[in-house]
Amino acid sequence: MAVYKVKVATGDVLEARTTNCISITLVGTRGESRKTTVSCLLLPGTVKELTVSTQQDLGPVILIRLHKSRLFLEDAWFCKDVHVTAHDGTLYRFPCYQWLDGNTTVEFREGTAKKLADDTLEILKEQRRRELKARQEAFEWKTYAEGWPRCLNVDSIFALDSNVQFSCVRATDFTGVLIFQGASQLLSGFLLRTSSWSSLDEMRTIFSRTEGRDIVPEYVAKHWKEDDFFGYQFLNGNNPIVIRQCTELPDKFPVTTDMSLGVGTNLDNEMREGRIFIVDYEVLDDIPAGTIHGRQQYIAAPICLLHQGTDGLLRPIAIQLSQTPGPSSPIFLPSDAEWDWLLAKTWVRNADFYSHQLLTHLLRTHLFGEIFAVATLRQLPSCHPIFKLLLPHYRYTLHINTLARTVLINPGGVIDKGSGASYEGLQLIVQRGLEKVTYTSLCLPDDIEDRGMAYIPNYHYRDDGFSLWQAVDSFVSGIVDFYYADDAAVREDTELQAWVMDIFTNGFLGKASSGIPSSLRRVAELKKFVTMVMFTCSVQHASVNNGQYDLGAFVANAPSSMRHSPPREKGKGSLQDFLDTVPEIDTTANIVVVITLLSSRLKDVRFLGHYPEDRFTEQHPRQLMRDFRKRLDEIREGIEERNHRSELRYN
Repeated sequence: MAVYKVKVATGDVLEARTTNCISITLVGTRGESRKTTVSCLLLPGTVKELTVSTQQDLGPVILIRLHKSRLFLEDAWFCKDVHVTAHDGTLYRFPCYQWLDGNTTVEFREGTAKKLADDTLEILKEQRRRELKARQEAFEWKTYAEGWPRCLNVDSIFALDSNVQFSCVRATDFTGVLIFQGASQLLSGFLLRTSSWSSLDEMRTIFSRTEGRDIVPEYVAKHWKEDDFFGYQFLNGNNPIVIRQCTELPDKFPVTTDMSLGVGTNLDNEMREGRIFIVDYEVLDDIPAGTIHGRQQYIAAPICLLHQGTDGLLRPIAIQLSQTPGPSSPIFLPSDAEWDWLLAKTWVRNADFYSHQLLTHLLRTHLFGEIFAVATLRQLPSCHPIFKLLLPHYRYTLHINTLARTVLINPGGVIDKGSGASYEGLQLIVQRGLEKVTYTSLCLPDDIEDRGMAYIPNYHYRDDGFSLWQAVDSFVSGIVDFYYADDAAVREDTELQAWVMDIFTNGFLGKASSGIPSSLRRVAELKKFVTMVMFTCSVQHASVNNGQYDLGAFVANAPSSMRHSPPREKGKGSLQDFLDTVPEIDTTANIVVVITLLSSRLKDVRFLGHYPEDRFTEQHPRQLMRDFRKRLDEIREGIEERNHRSELRYN
């Protein structure tokens, strides 16, 4: 007779407890135990100890089955992990970290990460097949809009698998912030006022009541008119990936090349020296605008030229508000009348709002993050090393995206009601944006080089991004090298190849010209691809999400809509024209509610490098995680030191 000591741990999270009956079966290479009751009351953060006796030695314990049954009321249970100690003292660890709902039986493997080729036992191969089959049935693709990346086939957050939903803490906190911010704006009267702002000072009142979060918005309100700050935001604002070096002016932007740019130099000279940059919002050309309060809104597709001065600062030097030059599309210059120039810059900021929210933020982080998450769930079993590595970085991705499709980007949603783009326009912008996405643009070092942005000073997005990309790459490389001995191991991993193909087909719609790989042939290719996925879901998202309130709460700096058409001639601009063009008060308030919520740090936030769920049980991957955290701490200290010396922090 063999006796096994078993420890079953319940997760220390809200609602993890259960009053349903939990049983366990041990499966070894030589047989399996009978089903043994664990308990009918398991409390959060507790460990239940029991013994399982068998008629014979089971051999190495390779699987456990957890059984949950209810007599009356459903009471979901969150299992943290199970430890099994054999009669010879061998410890087997089974990471679970999963909710069990209803009457169910769930299998968990011993924690050693294994590729398909590493499994020699048919019982383990069959377990992989069963798990993937169940996942592919639970996580199906659907088309949300033509020309968009596909998404998870659910219609509401209530249809989501409980293992990808918000935690109770997150759901409560998320709802609480939304209710508080909405109530604050309502009580202050902002959400009830459909009139224009009466002054620039009145615009500040929308954030002046937000204690502790008004420091940066106040800075923005003080400096938004300045060309220096306008240029700064292309480097370190919410949309730092659209600017590129200009080596030749496009025909559609007929700026005079002998334009003076200081003593003894002109545009042509500065272009040759690599100090001219361009931002082109061509993606917005002829996008259908919508209405707000029954009033027609307007969208421009501007082109902006910028110059790096001898002081290293970036400033705008020419703005054209359309893609078609001509008498009715003048090129605005810093020497123009104050409000002509300010209004031209504000049209650029409005175009940047669409580019940032719909492409840089929604498409390139949220929608791609969902693609990576769903493909991982569909194609990689829980024991696969790449599954273990990537899963923590998808936390809540499916919930937040499903919520966005329900209330944010849906017809009649916040973006539809609060921005100048119609719903059809919104769809078209994302469709065009996906057509232009390249693999190069998703890999930060390649993207910086491609845009010619390697040497411009004060580009904190680039500098911090490089450091973090290298840290992620080093961590990923360590994991990949541990599990993949050579290129052949990558090529022959059929689960891995199915994963990459799923991403290529459903995320990038099989477009080979994007450069997105449809297969991986070498270890180096795997490292780069996984680094890109992890970076996109963590660092890149933070860089384009977390500053939304800081830089967007003052409406003049990031207007979500424009109520007058772009100026067709100079000399007509005025403060009143400006106030009547940017969003009215209630539209501003609606957008501020959303960006407050999206950029808030909620209570159960997890930072990159912190993995409280021990999915890897081998020592080497765990050491790599410790090294990764140490490197991230060093990077953070460097950033903090720089920020301490800066007038405006870059977080």
